[in-house]
Amino acid sequence: MIRPLGDRVVLKRREAEETTKSGIVLTGSSKEKPQEAEVLAVGPGGYVDGNKVEMEVKVGDKVLFSKYAGTEVKHEGEEVIVVRQNDILAIIE
Repeated sequence: MIRPLGDRVVLKRREAEETTKSGIVLTGSSKEKPQEAEVLAVGPGGYVDGNKVEMEVKVGDKVLFSKYAGTEVKHEGEEVIVVRQNDILAIIE
């Protein structure tokens, strides 16, 4: 298990769409990586640049995050992405 520090959050991307809305099947290289993910772990918050950061997401939340945010990591055969909380744009309800 990865335990993030500070205001970092560990996310697991949702699977990329296999077909377009019009029914065209996409090959592996044509699929765009989704910006939706599930929160796997949340850091404790704390202080970032002298400002107190309260964590607003929790494990299990479905979120949207910035397209080029974070660092992709392979851990125990699973690809996850570690982002700062401010790279999360919204919680999907």
